[in-house]
Amino acid sequence: MEDILEVYQRPHDPRFPLVCFDEANKQHTLETCIPLPTQPGSVAKYDYEYERNGSSNLFMFCAPLETWRHIKVTDQRTAVDFAYCMRDLVDSHFPDAITVVVVMDNLNTHKLASLYKVFPPQEARRIIERLEIHYTPKHGSWLNMAEIELSVVQRQCLNRRIPDQPTLIQQVTAWEDDRNSAHATVNWRFSTADARIKLKRLYPTLNV
Repeated sequence: MEDILEVYQRPHDPRFPLVCFDEANKQHTLETCIPLPTQPGSVAKYDYEYERNGSSNLFMFCAPLETWRHIKVTDQRTAVDFAYCMRDLVDSHFPDAITVVVVMDNLNTHKLASLYKVFPPQEARRIIERLEIHYTPKHGSWLNMAEIELSVVQRQCLNRRIPDQPTLIQQVTAWEDDRNSAHATVNWRFSTADARIKLKRLYPTLNV
Protein backbone atom coordinates (compact mmCIF):
# COMPACT_ATOMS: atom_id res chain seq x y z
CA MET A 1 0.00 0.00 0.00
CA GLU A 2 2.68 2.49 0.99
CA ASP A 3 4.54 1.79 -2.26
CA ILE A 4 1.53 3.02 -4.28
CA LEU A 5 1.00 6.04 -2.02
CA GLU A 6 4.65 7.05 -2.34
CA VAL A 7 4.39 6.82 -6.12
CA TYR A 8 1.40 9.16 -6.02
CA GLN A 9 3.41 11.71 -4.04
CA ARG A 10 6.21 11.98 -6.58
CA PRO A 11 6.49 15.43 -8.20
CA HIS A 12 5.14 15.76 -11.72
CA ASP A 13 7.74 14.98 -14.36
CA PRO A 14 6.59 14.50 -17.99
CA ARG A 15 9.66 12.34 -18.59
CA PHE A 16 8.25 9.82 -16.11
CA PRO A 17 4.45 9.99 -16.49
CA LEU A 18 2.26 8.18 -13.99
CA VAL A 19 -0.40 6.02 -15.64
CA CYS A 20 -3.02 4.01 -13.76
CA PHE A 21 -4.36 1.01 -15.66
CA ASP A 22 -7.48 -1.09 -15.13
CA GLU A 23 -10.26 -2.81 -17.06
CA ALA A 24 -14.01 -3.32 -16.93
CA ASN A 25 -16.70 -5.17 -18.86
CA LYS A 26 -19.72 -3.75 -20.68
CA GLN A 27 -22.61 -5.96 -21.80
CA HIS A 28 -24.28 -5.02 -25.07
CA THR A 29 -28.08 -5.02 -25.11
CA LEU A 30 -30.57 -4.67 -27.93
CA GLU A 31 -34.04 -3.21 -27.48
CA THR A 32 -36.87 -5.70 -28.01
CA CYS A 33 -39.44 -2.88 -28.27
CA ILE A 34 -39.07 0.52 -29.89
CA PRO A 35 -38.52 3.11 -27.11
CA LEU A 36 -41.04 5.95 -26.83
CA PRO A 37 -39.21 9.23 -27.58
CA THR A 38 -39.07 12.24 -25.30
CA GLN A 39 -41.98 14.65 -25.30
CA PRO A 40 -42.52 17.99 -23.55
CA GLY A 41 -42.68 17.20 -19.84
CA SER A 42 -41.90 13.52 -20.34
CA VAL A 43 -38.66 11.56 -20.59
CA ALA A 44 -38.00 8.73 -23.06
CA LYS A 45 -39.51 5.40 -22.06
CA TYR A 46 -37.81 2.01 -22.49
CA ASP A 47 -39.23 -1.47 -22.01
CA TYR A 48 -37.64 -3.45 -19.19
CA GLU A 49 -36.99 -6.37 -21.55
CA TYR A 50 -33.85 -6.46 -23.67
CA GLU A 51 -31.82 -8.88 -25.76
CA ARG A 52 -28.23 -9.66 -24.89
CA ASN A 53 -25.78 -8.98 -27.70
CA GLY A 54 -22.39 -10.01 -26.35
CA SER A 55 -19.99 -7.86 -24.39
CA SER A 56 -16.78 -5.88 -24.72
CA ASN A 57 -13.81 -5.21 -22.49
CA LEU A 58 -12.65 -1.68 -21.70
CA PHE A 59 -9.01 -1.03 -20.85
CA MET A 60 -8.69 2.25 -18.97
CA PHE A 61 -5.47 4.28 -19.13
CA CYS A 62 -5.52 7.23 -16.72
CA ALA A 63 -2.67 9.73 -16.27
CA PRO A 64 -4.03 12.05 -13.56
CA LEU A 65 -1.08 14.47 -13.54
CA GLU A 66 -1.35 14.82 -17.33
CA THR A 67 -5.17 15.28 -17.09
CA TRP A 68 -5.46 12.52 -19.70
CA ARG A 69 -7.28 9.26 -20.05
CA HIS A 70 -7.88 6.78 -22.84
CA ILE A 71 -10.17 3.77 -23.19
CA LYS A 72 -9.27 0.91 -25.49
CA VAL A 73 -12.20 -1.35 -26.36
CA THR A 74 -11.41 -4.99 -27.06
CA ASP A 75 -13.25 -8.29 -27.39
CA GLN A 76 -11.38 -9.83 -24.46
CA ARG A 77 -8.86 -9.05 -21.72
CA THR A 78 -6.28 -11.76 -22.29
CA ALA A 79 -2.52 -11.65 -21.78
CA VAL A 80 -2.22 -10.85 -25.49
CA ASP A 81 -4.53 -7.84 -25.15
CA PHE A 82 -2.52 -6.67 -22.14
CA ALA A 83 0.74 -6.92 -24.08
CA TYR A 84 -0.60 -4.74 -26.88
CA CYS A 85 -1.84 -2.21 -24.32
CA MET A 86 1.66 -1.91 -22.86
CA ARG A 87 3.14 -1.41 -26.32
CA ASP A 88 0.54 1.26 -27.07
CA LEU A 89 1.41 2.96 -23.80
CA VAL A 90 5.12 3.41 -24.55
CA ASP A 91 5.01 3.78 -28.34
CA SER A 92 1.75 5.64 -29.05
CA HIS A 93 0.63 7.44 -25.91
CA PHE A 94 3.98 8.42 -24.32
CA PRO A 95 6.66 7.98 -27.01
CA ASP A 96 8.87 10.74 -25.56
CA ALA A 97 8.83 9.47 -21.97
CA ILE A 98 11.98 7.92 -20.52
CA THR A 99 9.96 5.59 -18.30
CA VAL A 100 6.20 5.18 -17.90
CA VAL A 101 5.28 4.50 -14.26
CA VAL A 102 2.29 2.13 -14.26
CA VAL A 103 -0.04 1.36 -11.34
CA MET A 104 -2.26 -1.70 -11.82
CA ASP A 105 -3.73 -4.61 -9.93
CA ASN A 106 -1.99 -7.97 -9.85
CA LEU A 107 -4.13 -10.00 -12.28
CA ASN A 108 -2.62 -13.13 -13.76
CA THR A 109 -2.53 -11.43 -17.18
CA HIS A 110 -0.83 -8.29 -15.83
CA LYS A 111 2.62 -9.83 -16.05
CA LEU A 112 5.58 -8.62 -18.06
CA ALA A 113 5.98 -12.23 -19.18
CA SER A 114 2.80 -11.69 -21.22
CA LEU A 115 4.80 -9.55 -23.64
CA TYR A 116 6.98 -12.51 -24.56
CA LYS A 117 3.84 -14.39 -25.66
CA VAL A 118 3.22 -11.77 -28.34
CA PHE A 119 6.48 -10.12 -29.36
CA PRO A 120 9.97 -11.36 -30.21
CA PRO A 121 12.29 -11.32 -27.17
CA GLN A 122 14.13 -8.17 -28.21
CA GLU A 123 10.87 -6.28 -28.77
CA ALA A 124 9.34 -7.50 -25.51
CA ARG A 125 12.49 -6.43 -23.65
CA ARG A 126 12.47 -3.00 -25.34
CA ILE A 127 8.93 -2.34 -24.10
CA ILE A 128 9.61 -3.68 -20.61
CA GLU A 129 12.64 -1.41 -20.19
CA ARG A 130 10.34 1.59 -20.71
CA LEU A 131 7.98 0.51 -17.90
CA GLU A 132 8.10 0.78 -14.11
CA ILE A 133 5.32 -1.39 -12.69
CA HIS A 134 3.72 -0.96 -9.26
CA TYR A 135 1.04 -3.47 -8.25
CA THR A 136 -1.75 -2.68 -5.82
CA PRO A 137 -1.86 -5.09 -2.84
CA LYS A 138 -4.43 -7.84 -2.45
CA HIS A 139 -7.84 -6.32 -1.59
CA GLY A 140 -6.29 -2.92 -2.33
CA SER A 141 -7.56 -2.23 -5.84
CA TRP A 142 -9.22 0.94 -4.46
CA LEU A 143 -5.70 2.43 -4.48
CA ASN A 144 -5.77 2.43 -8.28
CA MET A 145 -6.98 5.81 -9.57
CA ALA A 146 -8.09 4.14 -12.80
CA GLU A 147 -10.98 2.68 -10.78
CA ILE A 148 -12.17 6.23 -10.14
CA GLU A 149 -12.13 6.98 -13.86
CA LEU A 150 -14.02 3.77 -14.59
CA SER A 151 -16.63 4.85 -12.05
CA VAL A 152 -16.94 8.23 -13.77
CA VAL A 153 -17.35 6.77 -17.25
CA GLN A 154 -19.91 4.32 -15.88
CA ARG A 155 -22.02 7.14 -14.44
CA GLN A 156 -21.62 9.57 -17.32
CA CYS A 157 -21.57 7.30 -20.35
CA LEU A 158 -22.22 3.60 -19.75
CA ASN A 159 -25.31 3.75 -17.53
CA ARG A 160 -27.59 3.00 -20.46
CA ARG A 161 -28.15 0.27 -23.02
CA ILE A 162 -25.48 0.17 -25.72
CA PRO A 163 -26.31 -2.26 -28.54
CA ASP A 164 -22.91 -3.17 -30.00
CA GLN A 165 -19.16 -2.60 -29.92
CA PRO A 166 -19.00 0.10 -32.66
CA THR A 167 -21.56 2.17 -30.72
CA LEU A 168 -19.62 1.59 -27.51
CA ILE A 169 -16.37 2.80 -29.12
CA GLN A 170 -18.14 5.89 -30.44
CA GLN A 171 -19.65 6.69 -27.06
CA VAL A 172 -16.52 6.22 -24.93
CA THR A 173 -14.40 8.14 -27.46
CA ALA A 174 -16.76 11.12 -27.23
CA TRP A 175 -16.68 10.91 -23.41
CA GLU A 176 -12.89 10.64 -23.41
CA ASP A 177 -12.45 13.65 -25.73
CA ASP A 178 -14.79 15.77 -23.64
CA ARG A 179 -13.14 14.88 -20.34
CA ASN A 180 -9.64 15.39 -21.71
CA SER A 181 -10.61 18.74 -23.19
CA ALA A 182 -11.90 19.81 -19.78
CA HIS A 183 -8.53 18.78 -18.22
CA ALA A 184 -10.41 16.75 -15.62
CA THR A 185 -8.23 14.96 -13.10
CA VAL A 186 -8.36 12.96 -9.88
CA ASN A 187 -7.78 14.94 -6.69
CA TRP A 188 -6.04 12.21 -4.67
CA ARG A 189 -5.51 13.30 -1.05
CA PHE A 190 -4.77 10.04 0.79
CA SER A 191 -1.11 9.87 1.84
CA THR A 192 1.19 7.45 3.62
CA ALA A 193 0.84 9.49 6.80
CA ASP A 194 -2.95 9.18 6.56
CA ALA A 195 -2.69 5.42 6.03
CA ARG A 196 -0.59 4.93 9.15
CA ILE A 197 -3.29 6.64 11.20
CA LYS A 198 -6.58 5.64 9.57
CA LEU A 199 -5.51 2.10 8.62
CA LYS A 200 -3.40 1.39 11.66
CA ARG A 201 -5.21 -1.94 12.17
CA LEU A 202 -3.68 -3.25 8.94
CA TYR A 203 -0.12 -2.82 10.18
CA PRO A 204 1.56 -5.59 12.18
CA THR A 205 1.88 -5.08 15.93
CA LEU A 206 5.48 -5.05 17.11
CA ASN A 207 6.43 -6.10 20.59
CA VAL A 208 9.21 -3.69 21.51
